[in-house]
Amino acid sequence: MMLKKTIIIFILFISCQEDKSERYVLKSNGKINHVTVVASEDIWNGEVGGLLREKLSLPYKGLPIDEPIFSLKYLPINSFSGFAKSSRNVLLISKDSTSETKFLKNKYAKPQVVAFFADINEKNIMIKIKNLSDSIIGEFNKNEANEKRARILKALSKDKALFKKFNFDLKYPSIYKTVKDTFNFVWIEKKISKGTLNIISYTLPYENFNKINLERVINIRDSIGRIYIPGRLAKTFMSTDRDYMPYFDKISFSELNVFSIKGMWEVKNDFMGGPFINYIIDDFKNDRVIVLEGFVFAPSISKREYMFELKTILRTLKIY
Repeated sequence: MMLKKTIIIFILFISCQEDKSERYVLKSNGKINHVTVVASEDIWNGEVGGLLREKLSLPYKGLPIDEPIFSLKYLPINSFSGFAKSSRNVLLISKDSTSETKFLKNKYAKPQVVAFFADINEKNIMIKIKNLSDSIIGEFNKNEANEKRARILKALSKDKALFKKFNFDLKYPSIYKTVKDTFNFVWIEKKISKGTLNIISYTLPYENFNKINLERVINIRDSIGRIYIPGRLAKTFMSTDRDYMPYFDKISFSELNVFSIKGMWEVKNDFMGGPFINYIIDDFKNDRVIVLEGFVFAPSISKREYMFELKTILRTLKIY
């Protein structure tokens, strides 16, 4: 009965209500994938706070060392005023007699998502959070992807290597440069302080998309690595690190059917490796399969934001 009640309340408010009145709204702020949790100290230090940390700090899939999907910042409820209200992602917990569950859009700043939970009973708040944790994560993820995309568009590359080669485009910052453009293969790279962010693309002859499996994808990407992605030492190349079993999921974006693979790459006999995300895309209209991949080489530093950037770029795919 409690589950049904929670779902009904959620359906009423999940549409992300937006205040449409004419008023000045602050520009939101905050680092990518950061969430401000607003609650009393008792709530934050108790079972509700523990549950929030558990749900919102799940590991980001496909990294060599666990990093949380979100970094959480706690703010006492009596400090939630002025500039503090302009955080881009806010989870607000209120213990009072009004039982409410709301997802509010651009309430105090723009762009912003505020997830609001109120109840006099902490157990009821916990039930709501457990039942709606996927939706909370989904709303914050969507907000962050939009923000990252907006930042990318501020300094967009004018490079047309992908369009000339494959008749499709990705939106990526001008700091990325094409480092290899050869037969059926394009490699784009961004240099960072301790390594590189990389995007590669190639196409395959069309085949029954539903027959594609993880082992076939690994074999294909390893053959591409052998041909096009050499290591620093002679006779070395990038391949899939099979000690880390990749995640293999069927997803969709831009109305395309896609297989998503997240795992680790390595260069055997050299100290090189890192995470990758690979998209196998069903482009049946053009009688081909498109492969997009992002991979990071950034030893000894956090990789979550780099992988999030690459994922955001890959999902800007536009086929002409």
